[in-house]
Amino acid sequence: MKKSFVALLAVVLMAGCATVEPQDETRGWTVDQIYSEARDELNGGNYTRALKLYETLQARFPYGRHAQQALMDQAYTHYKDSEPELAIAAANRFLRLYPAHASADYMYYLKGLVHYNDDTSFLARTTGQDISERDPKAARDSFNDFRELITRYPQSRYAEDASQKMQYLAAALGGHEMHVARYYMKREAWLAAANRAQSVVQEYANTGHNEEALAVMEQAYGKLGMTALQADTRRILALNFPQSAYLTQPWEYRGQPWWKFWG
Repeated sequence: MKKSFVALLAVVLMAGCATVEPQDETRGWTVDQIYSEARDELNGGNYTRALKLYETLQARFPYGRHAQQALMDQAYTHYKDSEPELAIAAANRFLRLYPAHASADYMYYLKGLVHYNDDTSFLARTTGQDISERDPKAARDSFNDFRELITRYPQSRYAEDASQKMQYLAAALGGHEMHVARYYMKREAWLAAANRAQSVVQEYANTGHNEEALAVMEQAYGKLGMTALQADTRRILALNFPQSAYLTQPWEYRGQPWWKFWG
């Protein structure tokens, strides 16, 4: 009898547990109430709860301006919460669903910011490592995002800041290409060095690296036996940088090619 009672009690307790559901405090809330609460949580830095509320809003009210704004805010909240992949995913989803939205320019700008800060924040602050020496993927993605913003929405209020950031990114990307070109020159990989230097001249012409890039091309072409290209490149170097040390200095120093002494 005792065993039967214990078994029955266990069944009753299990049934009771199965019927207990977490209480949803937002049950019965209007779309305005949910959105207002989510914004308050976002502004207060409670990103986890803000995201939960935005998801709730989109699930219950999938149409209308609140759902659109919630998705934009969701992308921004992921950005603030240091979740770059989720921020990009939310921004891309918004642009797929609402390509003609009045705030689409902001989504392109936010994508650029996500990649920009992903590349320039933590590592640069903690190690002092030059951005030009690192993997340029985030910088290149950021540059492309900002360029798409400016191309699509030249009158956007975000265009000026995007343009300024593009200048910094272009200088960094040009610096990265030169860093790799030097690496190839030191290892006597002449064609690879020439191609990298050429990309600097073609893609990052106004970033302060042209003189060195032309010098690398001129020397690399010479090593490859491409005398016509070498002569043309030297002529361009002399025309654009008539006082360049690369035109007059000996190509060897202490018996070694000058590029061997690059850092």
